[in-house]
Amino acid sequence: MTTDDLSGMGPLVARLSRGGQRLRQADRTHPWVLDTAVVIVVFLMFCLPDLLRGGVHDGDGPRRFRLAFTELPVAGMLALQAGLVLPLLWRRRKPMATFGVIAAVFVLQWSLGAALRADIALFIALYSLALHGRLRQLPWAGAVMAGAMLLVAVRASPAVSVWDALFFLLSTATAALAVGLMIRIRRAQLAGLREKATRLEIERDQRSRLATATERTRVAREMHDIVGHNLAVIITLADAGAYATDIAPERGKEALRLIGDTGRQALGELRRVLGVLRDAGDAPADGPELSPQPGIADIGALCATVRAAGLEVVYRTSGDVEALDSGVQLTVYRIVQEALTNTMKHAADDARVNLAVVVTGARLSIRVQDTGPATPSGPPNEEGHGLVGMRERAALYGGTVSAGPTGGGGWSVEAVLDLTPRDGDR
Repeated sequence: MTTDDLSGMGPLVARLSRGGQRLRQADRTHPWVLDTAVVIVVFLMFCLPDLLRGGVHDGDGPRRFRLAFTELPVAGMLALQAGLVLPLLWRRRKPMATFGVIAAVFVLQWSLGAALRADIALFIALYSLALHGRLRQLPWAGAVMAGAMLLVAVRASPAVSVWDALFFLLSTATAALAVGLMIRIRRAQLAGLREKATRLEIERDQRSRLATATERTRVAREMHDIVGHNLAVIITLADAGAYATDIAPERGKEALRLIGDTGRQALGELRRVLGVLRDAGDAPADGPELSPQPGIADIGALCATVRAAGLEVVYRTSGDVEALDSGVQLTVYRIVQEALTNTMKHAADDARVNLAVVVTGARLSIRVQDTGPATPSGPPNEEGHGLVGMRERAALYGGTVSAGPTGGGGWSVEAVLDLTPRDGDR
């Protein structure tokens, strides 16, 4: 078959597929329609000819295949046909009961020596049982079917060998059983594929919602660190500038300049964070102007900003801190930034802050300790979002964060990160 032939069959296959879908939808809505149609078709094709001709006669067919069948009255023939055909109305809802009733009528009919074309109903019932019934019922149905076929083979033995007749009849029954099982397996496969597609769609939506929630948490944490720190610096500088305006105007001007620098720095960081949230269609043609994420090298400038706000900061590092990857450096920077912000909010104006970042093997420790005295800003034992954010950042690297008052009245924040490479980082 050529490609042109296949392309020509495309619309036909599509129409047949759509027609099949409409039929399946109609069958789900009105299941009795199909069952009644099956009964009507069987009656017209197999029952009506027997009623018109008076059943299967011994004169039908070649001489060597002629058998002596019992001639039934019309009422008896009609009763047997009804017993064979009418149970097919329940072939999908009660497949085993339908098969049992039809098999009983079939055995009764052949025990009377009568042959009816409506016997095809037994094979339809076996097919329906394989398709709709319970699989554990099939061995019992097979045994009943084999006994019924043996009865027919023995009855036909004057014209055909018992083994030949039994082979033909059992082959027909096996074909009906195989077709039912094949369609059942195919439907189960399609149902499994539909269920898998639905499950994958649900999992995709869940992953999308989880990624969205994770990104929102990350952005919220970044925004808290940026806005919280820079606003704390700006407020401190504004208070100091207002106080120094009358006493030392030059110090007031310096405070205003630092406020402007801090505000511009905060605005730049906010633009960088929010820039990655833009849709591609909303971004400018040359792309957003982004700057690198802050790292340990930027902690010095951070300390200088805090010193400008009036606090004394002593900063030291130990170990190869510059060799750390960018993710670890960003975590260290944000933890230090949040700790210094809290110090500016709660410590005294003349407080001293000791900041140390130490790398020892696969362990990194951060210690921020001020001399206080601290001024509480909330109920006792209440943790703010800043401490929670620090712990979330440290947890990304298997670390911990502890915070609490020191013996001298100050406050201490200590974070420990695990730098051991994980399987996904290698």
